[in-house]
Amino acid sequence: MDPTLKDLREWLLREHSGTVCADRLSVIVGELADMTARGLPGAVVELGCYRGAMALWIRSVLDSLGDHDREIHVYDSFQGMPAPGAEDSDHLAAGELRSSPDDVRATHAVWGRPAPAIHPGWFDETLPKELPDEIAFAYLDGDFYDSTLTGLTHCVTHLVPTGVLLVDDYADTAVNPRAWDGLPGVKRACDAYFGAPSPVTVVAGEGDLAFGRYEKPRSLG
Repeated sequence: MDPTLKDLREWLLREHSGTVCADRLSVIVGELADMTARGLPGAVVELGCYRGAMALWIRSVLDSLGDHDREIHVYDSFQGMPAPGAEDSDHLAAGELRSSPDDVRATHAVWGRPAPAIHPGWFDETLPKELPDEIAFAYLDGDFYDSTLTGLTHCVTHLVPTGVLLVDDYADTAVNPRAWDGLPGVKRACDAYFGAPSPVTVVAGEGDLAFGRYEKPRSLG
């Protein structure tokens, strides 16, 4: 691993342990390396960026791969969490995880990285009109059923063929019994959107990583 990335990884795990973990960081490295190796066009988007820790990691990994010009777009209410719905647990309450665009900029400034394009507002307000036309990689961290469903509804249609969408907190404990299942609305939203059999595959890590991976099929014809 690039020495700068190694230092950044240690810093993120120390300073932003609430939103990133070693497994998450490793999976992201693999996905971005594969994306650049395949020469996929399009932007990278993150839905639910909080203070920008994962966005900083994505920018730094892309830079280490020589992919300096790829755009990164982040979307967050910056008003904290909405109220949980009927499909959600009470793990997070309305207003939790509140941050600001300046928090995202400050996180990047610590490491001298350019901040992403920041889109403040609830997903149902921003995504219909502010997503890039082409998305190569999406990281969906919506936590709740409605947020996840809204993210899928708008992002999947913008994914380029073979583009990848990772869903954080997607816990399929039948496949990965170690997965943390504190936000059950996420998988429920994926099941509602994709139907059965689901094209979302489970990504497991060394610990309790709960990740779902969707790769958009190649165009037919």
